[in-house]
Amino acid sequence: MVQGVDTVKLMVLDGQGGGIGATLIKGLRASLGPDLEILALGTNSIATSRMMKAGANRGGSGENAIAHTCRGVDVIIGPISILVAHAMMGELTPKMAVAVSSSPARKILIPLTQEKIRIVGVSREPLPHLVSQVVNMVGEIVQEMDQHV
Repeated sequence: MVQGVDTVKLMVLDGQGGGIGATLIKGLRASLGPDLEILALGTNSIATSRMMKAGANRGGSGENAIAHTCRGVDVIIGPISILVAHAMMGELTPKMAVAVSSSPARKILIPLTQEKIRIVGVSREPLPHLVSQVVNMVGEIVQEMDQHV
C-alpha cells in the first residue's frame, strides 16, 4: 500500500458496460490497497454497478452525479472518450464532457475509444498494460501529494 493513499480521492468514469472502469478499479485495489478512495461514476447504472462490484467505495450514475463529482476529486481516470461529447454511443453528454475537461482534477486518460479519434504517438497496447501504467501514475500522484501535505 502507498503511504497516505487515503488522502487522494479518485474518480473512475466509464459508460456502456463499465468493463474498462471495473478493470481499472481492480488494478488500483490490487496494487495500491484498500485504503484508496475510489468513486465509480457511470454514464448509466449498469456501468456504475459493475465498477462497484470491482471494489469502488461509492458510486453514482448519470449526468448530474458526474458533473457534481468532477468538482471535488483529485484525479479523474477513464478512457479518452470521457472528454468527447456524445461519445459512448451518445451516453456521454456534452455536460459530462465539459465537467470532466473543466475540472481542476488531474486526468489520466486511457487511449481506448470507439469514436473516430486517433492519437498520434500512442502505441496500441492491451488493456492490462494500460491499467499497469495508470496504477503507476496514480502511485506517483499519491506520493507527490503526500509530500505537499
